Amino acid sequence: MKIFRFSWMVLAATLLLAGCSNSGGRSATTGWKYNDPNWGGFDVTGNPEQGAAPGLVFIEGGSFVMGHVTEDPRYTWNNNPHTVTVSSFYMDECEVSNLDYCEFIYWMERAYGEEYPEKVAAIMPDTACWRDRLAWREGFVDYYLRSPNYADYPVVGVTWEQAQQYCTWRTDRVNEKVLVDRGIILLDQENLGTNAFQTDVYLAGRYEGETRKGLNDLNPANGGEERQVRKADGILYPYYRLPTEAEWEFAALGLVGNTYDERVTEHKTYPWNGQSLRSANKKYYGQFLANFKRSRGDAMGVAGNLNDGWDYTCPVKWYFPNDYGLYNMAGNVSEWCMDVYRKTVAPTGADDLDPYRGNIYRTPELDEDNEVFIGDDGQMRYKEVDFQANRRNYRQANNVNYLDGDRASNLDNWRDEQEDEEEEYAEEGEESFEEEEGEEVDNNGMSPDDESTNRMYRRVSDNQKENPTSSLVNNKVRVVKGGSWKDRAYYLQSGTRRYYDQNKSTSWIGFRCAMDRLGSRVN
Repeated sequence: MKIFRFSWMVLAATLLLAGCSNSGGRSATTGWKYNDPNWGGFDVTGNPEQGAAPGLVFIEGGSFVMGHVTEDPRYTWNNNPHTVTVSSFYMDECEVSNLDYCEFIYWMERAYGEEYPEKVAAIMPDTACWRDRLAWREGFVDYYLRSPNYADYPVVGVTWEQAQQYCTWRTDRVNEKVLVDRGIILLDQENLGTNAFQTDVYLAGRYEGETRKGLNDLNPANGGEERQVRKADGILYPYYRLPTEAEWEFAALGLVGNTYDERVTEHKTYPWNGQSLRSANKKYYGQFLANFKRSRGDAMGVAGNLNDGWDYTCPVKWYFPNDYGLYNMAGNVSEWCMDVYRKTVAPTGADDLDPYRGNIYRTPELDEDNEVFIGDDGQMRYKEVDFQANRRNYRQANNVNYLDGDRASNLDNWRDEQEDEEEEYAEEGEESFEEEEGEEVDNNGMSPDDESTNRMYRRVSDNQKENPTSSLVNNKVRVVKGGSWKDRAYYLQSGTRRYYDQNKSTSWIGFRCAMDRLGSRVN
């Protein structure tokens, strides 16, 4: 019966699409023909399904209880259970490996090493992250990133910013291959540096590489000339990116394997069923399911009977995958998420559909000819979107502090200062402190130097009232999920969350990529 209902839903959706969009190659609203220069040449590509880009696994979305479902022994209380919905998306099957990242380094050295060496230096992992003042790990410093013995191990020593750069590079290389495979552009090994293929530059019509053949331009005004690929053609993939915290936790739990007729039979604590860290499968009974530190001084067991088998990191495709087919979502290395960290993961007013903190809306900069501005390094430049008074869904470009650190959420700390500044503005003849347009304070009370966040999270003790210090929570701190090789079992729980400075790296944090799913939410 369930399969029968689903079949009818698919059939109904198919008929709806056919009746509303592209029935018989004609518009259902005007009757004009699609893809016909004699009828204006409106180009319609149909309804293609998005396939998984290289390395990615489809994650069917849905609602789930996000947060801790067991007692928090550390009493952080920063992830109380709450129900959210995550849309379907794609995620890397494995953590990004040393081999993957070394390919990135190699390409950047070829493309920019001679003309822009600073670009190469900016993406290099910090191999010294392995050092400890009371431990010997120089072998990892010298060999972990480059040695073929560690090629399939997760890359570490990578900052959040460097992970973002990897995502951009990977997007460009994947989309470049798509166009090369279709015979649209020529694969030119000399086309590097400022002339290298970049997805956003290509879509803006500013790519200067050699084109082999374009798509037919059906607009009669263009005289039958060829055109480049557009977003509307459905050929290029969306951008690779880091997963949001909600996406990461949803994917880690893999509840798709525990769902029957919209009932979750068991809310997992880890990416596998049960509360044990060992396999209950008769064939593999008792084997550990993740790479972690069992107790102080016990990182791998005893000789002849190793427990999880690894002291530091292990290959990215090790242990059993979860029900989405994802490897090492617990243990091995923790992973960067996109979100800016806040103590409360679900503040009042937060969206319960694809929640995320960190939105800074941008738009391409334009030159004097009103075309997108391309820098000397061949990359597009972006700026924050301009404020629009008639907009209701957002009132500013930078929303990192919204409801947590801005004036609206921090009235007590701001009241005295606001009164003082309003008096000062009144003396200068200004109508209102909040009406001035400038960089000092924007329309939502945010300070460009993040002073509002510092006020929100500063620590004040009896001997610090004159000179209070800020906590580690600020707008440059990102969420980190999943336990690592050096963590106890508590951090392997999918609901556990931590944070780390986005410009710093460590030997226990790696990352994996994600991608939006466009169109249908089922595979």
